[in-house]
Amino acid sequence: MTLILNGVAASQAIKEQIKQTVTQEREKPHLVVVLVGDNLASEVYVKNKEKSCKEVGFMSSVKRYDSTISQEALFKELDKLNNDKDIHGIIVQLPLPNHINANEIIDHIAPHKDVDGFHPLNVGNLHRGQSSFVSATPLGILRLLEFYSIDVVSKHVVVVGRSNIVGKPIAALLLNANATVTITHSKTKNLMHHTKQADILIVAVGIKQLITEEYVKEGVVIVDVGIHRNDDGTLCGDVHPSAYALSSAYSPVPKGVGPMTIAALLLNTLQAFQERGR
Repeated sequence: MTLILNGVAASQAIKEQIKQTVTQEREKPHLVVVLVGDNLASEVYVKNKEKSCKEVGFMSSVKRYDSTISQEALFKELDKLNNDKDIHGIIVQLPLPNHINANEIIDHIAPHKDVDGFHPLNVGNLHRGQSSFVSATPLGILRLLEFYSIDVVSKHVVVVGRSNIVGKPIAALLLNANATVTITHSKTKNLMHHTKQADILIVAVGIKQLITEEYVKEGVVIVDVGIHRNDDGTLCGDVHPSAYALSSAYSPVPKGVGPMTIAALLLNTLQAFQERGR
């Protein structure tokens, strides 16, 4: 029987643990989201983060700025947040307007408040195997596997996709956890050859239902990071259901990796709060 890796159940368990920890604290972790412009999808993401913060007893704030704000002005706003001792975690919601360099903005967030795990210092610490904030989706994937007692030690994990947000950091996390990791991407020859060798297959390539049954071996564990909207309004991932049918376990879309991303963000914020002043 195929195991469904239910991200809703796993995230709720993590949130409950966080809530229990926070209730014992006199102060409360405070997460600030910086939102530039009026992107509809970003508004939805921000509301979900606010809701999740409230569930676990965090304080949350949204700093809204007009899409015409200059990069220098945004730097100054980030300086205020960086220097505010009552703020423990900062997120800049992407995408940003075209006239603002997203990398430079992320680099301007204080590393100890970078709960998205995108600052070069945190990225470097991850690859050195040192304590760091890890971007939320990769951390969520690892916690999802842990919740269902799926051991990655000595397993061959194949990652499809090499983005800075998912592919590269999840590969580093898994290497640190003693998995054997192969990263594939758009220039990889004979993708099927690699994916069929995977004990655990993590697909984060952004192509609707790219991975079909021909790409996997029987008994594989599949983590589907993609999310796409069908013509009828339903959602699907980067993996076709025919591949799920051959797996021993898989994360569904929706209700798989998505809820774990928010849970991991909360874990990072709690860590930032607990390490404040160190």
